[in-house]
Amino acid sequence: MKQLITLLALGLLLICQPALALDLQAAKAQGLVGETATGYLAPVKPSPEVQKLVESINAKRKAHYQKISTRNKTSLSTVEKLAGKKAIEKTPAGQFIFVGGHWTRK
Repeated sequence: MKQLITLLALGLLLICQPALALDLQAAKAQGLVGETATGYLAPVKPSPEVQKLVESINAKRKAHYQKISTRNKTSLSTVEKLAGKKAIEKTPAGQFIFVGGHWTRK
């Protein structure tokens, strides 16, 4: 009986696992999202959950880039390009970056 309860609990845990919220670091580590030269994330392996995460993070990034752009009296596109370059440089080995028109593991 105890083994049956343990197996049921394990089964429920495995079933519920996809429902856990996906965070940026986990998504990058799993190869679901990657950095682009535009300063924004993009899905490597699209799914509704990944798309939601990408849209949320990119909206926050854009707001931050806009503040920097205004403060420094420069164009938003200039800030985005600099941020993209830095993000790609900082991306750890094994994670995805979008260069040359395709995804590459760094």
